[in-house]
Order: sequence, then structure tokens, then C-alpha cells
Amino acid sequence: MAAIQKLYEVCTVSLSEKGPSSPEAVENVRNVLDMITPSDVGLECEAQAVRVWRRPRAMNRKTVFPSSPAIKYRHIYECKSFSIGIFCIPASSIIPLHNHPGMTVLSKLLYGKVHVKSYDWIDMDEPRNLSKVRPAKVVRDGEISAPCGAMVLGNVHALKAITPCAILDILSPPYSSEDGRHCSYFRRFPKSDPSGILLDQTRGSECVWLEEHQPSDNFVIRRDLYTGPALKF
Repeated sequence: MAAIQKLYEVCTVSLSEKGPSSPEAVENVRNVLDMITPSDVGLECEAQAVRVWRRPRAMNRKTVFPSSPAIKYRHIYECKSFSIGIFCIPASSIIPLHNHPGMTVLSKLLYGKVHVKSYDWIDMDEPRNLSKVRPAKVVRDGEISAPCGAMVLGNVHALKAITPCAILDILSPPYSSEDGRHCSYFRRFPKSDPSGILLDQTRGSECVWLEEHQPSDNFVIRRDLYTGPALKF
């Protein structure tokens, strides 16, 4: 059985029947996602090219080119319970800080190196009149290199490709406007604590305030053709 077929079947049983709130279901999917390689999803040539990739002299880790090649998304499958797809990200390109309301995100870096910064929202004990500004705690901030295991990302996260890279994502449930699961983008609020008091509920984690923010017009994700093995339903 093809590895991507097995992933689909485990997602169907675990996420459709038990749901993403089940730790057992998430662990079952994560164990199979761990085993996926670039060749399992039609990306072996791209992965080989990255192994010999060299950073251009004019590019450094802080470089972001307005005319960078577009990020590409290869859609594999979607139902009401989960979606499977691959983001192919050129070097130095960024997927800005964005959320996944009421969703679980499992990701596997297939090739390359990426910097991940992710947050979880902090629940407030009392209502705050802060419009669209919310407190969050940092749960991951660092570089990840393939090969590596699958990871469960925070509800809000941003990605920057250090080298060309590809990330296989499982969202459960997927985005749905009808069900109120919209994708919103965020940035750090310029003030450290707009409410005057940030509740100490994070056990030493770095705390920030995030506000909704529209990404630059240069941020583009284009649909691309999935070239891996077809799923059998």
C-alpha cells in the first residue's frame, strides 16, 4: 500500500470517527505522517535538488524579495473532517502569521529547512475591550531541518523558508467559511501590554499581543498539481 494511501485511511478512521480532540487519534495520524518521504508524494526530484542547493551570495537569512517565486499548494484531499495538502515554499519566502480556529494542525517537513514561530491563545479570566487584539504565548520559535518527525503546530503560526522546502499539512477539521473557520492573519501588537495587565498564566513562556493584520499584496499562494500516487476511495 502506498504511504499516502495509508495516511489517508488512518486519517479517515482516526479523525473522521474519533475527531481531532482525541489524543489517540492525533497520535495515530502522527505516527503514519512520520513515515512519509518526498518520494511518497511525487517530490523526490525537488528534494534531491535541495540537497545540493546553495544560497545565492546576495541572499541572507533576513532577505525577503518582493518578487520571490510564489508559494505553491498541492491539494491532495479534503472532506468535512480533514484535509491533506503540501506547501512548496521557495527560499526566503514567508507564510505570514495566521490562525486555525478550532482546528488541529499536523505538519511534516518533507525536505529543506524552515523557521517556525507558533503561538497558542491565552484564555482571559475577564473580558477585555481590546477589539481584535488578543494575548498569546510562544510555543515554538526555531529552525527545523529535514529529515525530522511530524509536529503539531500551535493554533497561530508563521513559516519562513531558509532553503526551498515542502511541508505536508493535515488540518482537522479544514477551513470552512460556513462553519466559522476563517483564516485570519496577524502581527505583533506594537505595545507590550495594551490592557495594562497581562495575566500570568503561561508558566514562564514568552507572551505577546497579536492583532489582525492583512498581509502584503506580494504574498501569493498558487495552486499546483499534485504529482504523487492517486488515492483510492
